[in-house]
Amino acid sequence: MSVAASAQSSDDPRAGPSAPLQGLVLVSTPIGNLGDMSDRARKVLRECDLVLCEDTRRTGLLMSALNLHNRTEALHDHNEDAKIDGVVERLRAGRTVALVSDAGTPLVSDPGYRLVRAVIAAGLPVTAVPGPNAALTALTLSGLPPLPYLFLGFPPPKRAARLTSFASLRAAERAGLAATLIWHEAPHRLIDTLTDQMEIFGDRAAAVGRELTKRFETMERGTVRSLLALFSDVAPRGEITLLVGPPEDQDPEDLDGRLRQALATGSVKDAAAMVSIATGLPRKIVYARALELQAEE
Repeated sequence: MSVAASAQSSDDPRAGPSAPLQGLVLVSTPIGNLGDMSDRARKVLRECDLVLCEDTRRTGLLMSALNLHNRTEALHDHNEDAKIDGVVERLRAGRTVALVSDAGTPLVSDPGYRLVRAVIAAGLPVTAVPGPNAALTALTLSGLPPLPYLFLGFPPPKRAARLTSFASLRAAERAGLAATLIWHEAPHRLIDTLTDQMEIFGDRAAAVGRELTKRFETMERGTVRSLLALFSDVAPRGEITLLVGPPEDQDPEDLDGRLRQALATGSVKDAAAMVSIATGLPRKIVYARALELQAEE
């Protein structure tokens, strides 16, 4: 059985395809509020041949709440590779397979990327039912600049790796990146992460969204320092999205100017090494930019 299109009207250009859907369908599910489940998403989950999900128990609760009874199978980081061939064969046979995550948009900090790549490589159709997304919901509520933004998933759980990750971002900022940075974070690590961000990024505008779309939703806005003080007094709970605004003033060091001056008298390698030492930026970043400048000239 294939999935019928959710809208059949030929008069509305937004109605979507009128032909039955086949292939892999990425279905966004609520991040907390069942009312955010779209009619199209319900229809796909009701009429598809199989629902792939991170956790069959959690998706089973969603399906039960929606009075849906389709077959579900687990697809997660540990079994995704093993599942791919079987899913591709189903799709070759003309079946429709839906992929959902525990909450929100599939593939965004969730499994499914390898499966999607395999389906694309096999020349089979992939489509999506858009919907809730915690990172974008938090961004629109944060009061921070909405564009550009950079979503980074979860920070590394160990401090050394986390500091290295933040330092790389700070180096990119010194090279010109100016974006609102977005992470998910576990509540028991939020204090440590804010502490490390204070060390690397300094005290800049920030926000913490908690339990978004749910009954106890909160969006705390302030600075990294004020949020650290707040959550040091009130233990964070629930699902958390953390945002740090772009630096208000970029460092006065002109990376391109330094590189052009160094390239005038030296090789790309030597210029990159010298400017990397002078600015504190990672040599790989400086070298890549030096190659770009050399090609432009």
